[in-house]
Amino acid sequence: MPDERTSPSTTAAERAIADELRSSLQGEVIDRAHPAYDEARTVWNGLIDRRPAVVARCSGTADVLEAVRVAREHRPVVSIRGGGHQVAGSALCDDGLVIDLSRMKGVHVDPAARAARAQAGVTWGELDRETQLHALATPGGEISATGIAGLTLGGGFGFVMRTFGLSCDSVRSLEIVTADGVVRTVNREQEPDLYWAARGGGRGIGVVTSFEFGLHSLGPDVATVVMLHPYEHAEAVVRAWRDATSCAPETVTPELLLWSVPAAPGIPRELHRAKCVIIGSVYGGPPDDGALAALAPQRELGPVLLDLSATVPYVALQCANTWRFPDGERYFMKSHFMDELNDEAIRTLLDWDSRRPTPESLVVVRTLGGAVAHVGPDDSAFAHRSARFNVSIDAGWQDPAMDEAAIEWARSAWDAMKPFSSGGTYVNFAGLGEDASQLRGAVFGSHEERLAGIRAAYDPEGLFAPAARMP
Repeated sequence: MPDERTSPSTTAAERAIADELRSSLQGEVIDRAHPAYDEARTVWNGLIDRRPAVVARCSGTADVLEAVRVAREHRPVVSIRGGGHQVAGSALCDDGLVIDLSRMKGVHVDPAARAARAQAGVTWGELDRETQLHALATPGGEISATGIAGLTLGGGFGFVMRTFGLSCDSVRSLEIVTADGVVRTVNREQEPDLYWAARGGGRGIGVVTSFEFGLHSLGPDVATVVMLHPYEHAEAVVRAWRDATSCAPETVTPELLLWSVPAAPGIPRELHRAKCVIIGSVYGGPPDDGALAALAPQRELGPVLLDLSATVPYVALQCANTWRFPDGERYFMKSHFMDELNDEAIRTLLDWDSRRPTPESLVVVRTLGGAVAHVGPDDSAFAHRSARFNVSIDAGWQDPAMDEAAIEWARSAWDAMKPFSSGGTYVNFAGLGEDASQLRGAVFGSHEERLAGIRAAYDPEGLFAPAARMP
């Protein structure tokens, strides 16, 4: 077995970084020759194939502080890994240092204060498991394997966001290690600029090591609508959904998916993977008669292929789609915020959906408004409070030979929908290889200049945000 400390492809500078980290971290330090190297550089999206020089698996905030000190001294390219679930793979960098928080899994719930403190390596499934012991939740994630850190820093869509807001809206405080090697407690009173930027401003402000979330009464069971409609009625169903959604109460968060019938137990085999329209809605309150009445319009939109509506445990809802987005498959996503979904936009969306390259690919239309819009437009870095919809075009596939075709479909569909967009895009659905300068304007809108100023104040040398990197 080769010596872990040396490798033909490892430079002297890289060895110096690894050696210094080994002398100061309690967590594991993994370089190119380490037997766990390939596992350490693997993230959810199989399209990502980056080769960092060193991965510092931090055991806690003290390790993070040491990793930042070493980065400041040696100046490698730096990336930060939480859950590793972001589609663009920003958790990894080539030939640099990955500050890996994925082993930092502490969660503490204070039911009396309706608050939870969670370290940055926690996933939504892990957080939900702890908070639901007390029938409490913070809104976040539609895939339980998603990390809380990246999703929250980018805003944070979820199944109950119209009732309780984005994930970032429930953040009470954060712990951040900034580029100067200072551990900062960040909230409305302490470091208010960092607090503003961390709620929707994406990455680049430092290493967030933990979050304190406010919790809301929800669960253990929730009422859901899941209606599968035959694809030949797609245009009529999408129009009916748009109209019904315009008057939905804030307790209902509707979404629409152009996808395929899941190959799941209980579903007739002859329907597996057939194209369909899926209507999904969740009621953000007790699953009582009021919930059924509020959700009823979402069940009356046209001919039905399957009705899978039910009252289910909230934790089951949160992980219901995780198996359909397995680790290691290939993903590319792009999105638009939209103020309306007119008939021409619907026809354009369906035209491009008809060209979907694989059954795993899909189009998702999520509704905003409600609690998302109650936060002032400049009260956090998230720049799209007034949008009514987010349209996400999600290519998914397994065969690397499909890379070009799948990515081209997503980009072309996004281009076709651009005339209907309000001009914004969602950073957590920003695909690999997008132009960083254009993306920042679309993601951050009128907040771009303020965010740049905050980043410059706390990281004047660009330790965490080189100009070429995704936001």
